[in-house]
Amino acid sequence: MSSNKETFGKTIGFVFVVCLVCAALVSISAVSLKPLQTANKLLDKQTKILETAGLLDAAGDDIVGTYNQRVDAKMINLATGKVVEGDVNTFEERADARDANKSFKPENDIAGLNRVAKNAVVYLVKDEQGKVTTIVLPIVGSGLWNLMYGFVGLESDMNTVKSVIYSDHSETPGLGAEVLNPKWKALWPGKKMFDEQNNVAIKIVKGGAKAGDVHGVDGLSGATLTSNGVENTLRFWLGDEGYGPFISNYRAGGLN
Repeated sequence: MSSNKETFGKTIGFVFVVCLVCAALVSISAVSLKPLQTANKLLDKQTKILETAGLLDAAGDDIVGTYNQRVDAKMINLATGKVVEGDVNTFEERADARDANKSFKPENDIAGLNRVAKNAVVYLVKDEQGKVTTIVLPIVGSGLWNLMYGFVGLESDMNTVKSVIYSDHSETPGLGAEVLNPKWKALWPGKKMFDEQNNVAIKIVKGGAKAGDVHGVDGLSGATLTSNGVENTLRFWLGDEGYGPFISNYRAGGLN
């Protein structure tokens, strides 16, 4: 009987030691890999920003060098549209959105965000002469299953679309995931986000936009809810509770 107890005790002790060692190894690995994970996450963001600005092919293998040369990132306050202090490389909108002191609850939450960070990062992309040609704005909003993250690139008039690029989503393959389809992305360049009265006018048209409709983009076939999510996301982020104040400031003469 005592022999069985000793065997059971040794087994429990062995399992405990193995669990302790495994936990220590996992913890050490997580800590040691964190800098690499952070660097890869930043590289992925820089890649998407260059793609949105139409510079990815020109960058080739030198993503970081091209980004550092051509992109000027600015932290802004959404309410004022003005530049504020902050780390533009580590900022995460959704992380700040979970902090009540760093976020607000939008009055017109058409993007389905619940809370929105008070600050955001915008990316001013310059040509080789140093002139800003594209402004890249991060966007996030609800799709069918979850939040979808992306970027919208606007030309210097802050109206004409350069591109709309989605980078992260959980949509259905072949349906909502068509936001990644090159053919759909190719429909965006040249579209106008605002009408002549400066109201957000972009719309996703089920069945296809009419020829010459500068505000309409074809909907995603079989993915009405995802299409609605894209439209609502753009309307929110280009509106008064999103980048609206920043856009007004920029049009008035730059960043103040």
